[in-house]
Amino acid sequence: MIVDHASAAEKFNANPERVTWHDATLWYAREKRDRAAAEVPEWETLRELASAIKEHTLSHLDEYLVMFERAAIANGAIVHWARNADEHNAIVHGILHSAGARRLVKSKSMLTEECHLNPYLEARGIDVVDTDLGERIVQLRREPPSHIVAPAIHLKREDIAETFVEHLGTEPGVHDPLVLVGAARVHLRERFLAAQAGLTGVNFAIAETGGIVVCTNEGNADLGVAVPPIHIASMGIEKLVPGPAELAVFLRLLARSGTGQRATVYTTHVHRPVRGQHFHIVLVDNGRTTQLGRTDFWRSLKCIRCGACMNTCPVYRRSGGHAYGSTVPGPIGSVLTPGIDLQKYAALPFASTLCGSCTAVCPVKIDLDAQLYRWRQVVTKAGHTGRMKRTLASVGGKLLAHPTLLAGAGRVARVVSRIFPQTLTNRFAGAWTKHREAPEPSPQSFRAWYAANRRGKK
Repeated sequence: MIVDHASAAEKFNANPERVTWHDATLWYAREKRDRAAAEVPEWETLRELASAIKEHTLSHLDEYLVMFERAAIANGAIVHWARNADEHNAIVHGILHSAGARRLVKSKSMLTEECHLNPYLEARGIDVVDTDLGERIVQLRREPPSHIVAPAIHLKREDIAETFVEHLGTEPGVHDPLVLVGAARVHLRERFLAAQAGLTGVNFAIAETGGIVVCTNEGNADLGVAVPPIHIASMGIEKLVPGPAELAVFLRLLARSGTGQRATVYTTHVHRPVRGQHFHIVLVDNGRTTQLGRTDFWRSLKCIRCGACMNTCPVYRRSGGHAYGSTVPGPIGSVLTPGIDLQKYAALPFASTLCGSCTAVCPVKIDLDAQLYRWRQVVTKAGHTGRMKRTLASVGGKLLAHPTLLAGAGRVARVVSRIFPQTLTNRFAGAWTKHREAPEPSPQSFRAWYAANRRGKK
């Protein structure tokens, strides 16, 4: 199904109070990011360094992947390779099936969301429990996450309270966050103790040591690692950094960029299984090497999934994550997703004002606005834009290429604006004037004003 971002955003905007609250909540996260960044005098140097480290690592990814695998196996991990989502899901299910495991606890992992692991395992009789609080809330509601850091950011506490009444048996009308969190803690602790396997995502993987790093604020990943007899780590191949020294750069940037914290509450390093435990690492491509081969877009793989670009994006804040129809929404999602299915996600590069705010806050300095613009060119050339948009772009291009035609069109437009009332012209001006007034046209063109006032003058 082709994603129609504009229509989905319109549904989200049908509730102005929710849009205002969503916008303000995310902008508050952006302000916290700015304050946290201002505390670090060398912030811009760190961004430059992080970008350079990622560029180097991605340019030598084949070498670092082999180095990582060798070190991880030496540590006692079992390493698997998955070319795509189907292979990843089959590997995870195979690990569980061979151990007779039917109960899996899972910490936040956007990669498993990308691979649609939950429904795959559930269809095969595996009980999957997302243990991140936001992830568990949307799982109970049978909704996808709307943000990569705050999966339930689109929900208010009243929505969550209703969900807990239905699924956790809390008292109706109780909206106190402490009570709701307490109920979730009891509910999840039972699942941790009964789990036969735990799965985590991977924020960073260290090629030199073969270790992985998981960053959370709730400690749920630690329980998922330590309690069950099996630990599975699902990891996109772009998560590699060369060594511990390089890792330190990203740990200083990640939480400050995403949530305005100096560091995540838990930064867990896993190098080897605990005694009696099996530790599996699944390295997943799923289109990453294809993206790496795209000259204009490979730098998007530098992303460390902090969510800063979403928090600042005026379009994301006012349309909600579900409007993007993809696992990763917002500016970075609009750059990554069209490469998966250009026709399906053709609308996403246009879900942007190209204001550049996303690029300004990206901790690894991805040129997001430039890549969005280039994707627009790719989408248009492939013929995936609407007929009206193609016609207007073609006409506009011809006008801008011929000054005489442009001047003539301007004279016609000014005559039309004097004959017809603005309310009538607004009606035919498209979606832009649906919620705003078009400006009153100037009675005189700039060309005419310049000829009368400035020509020949220094």
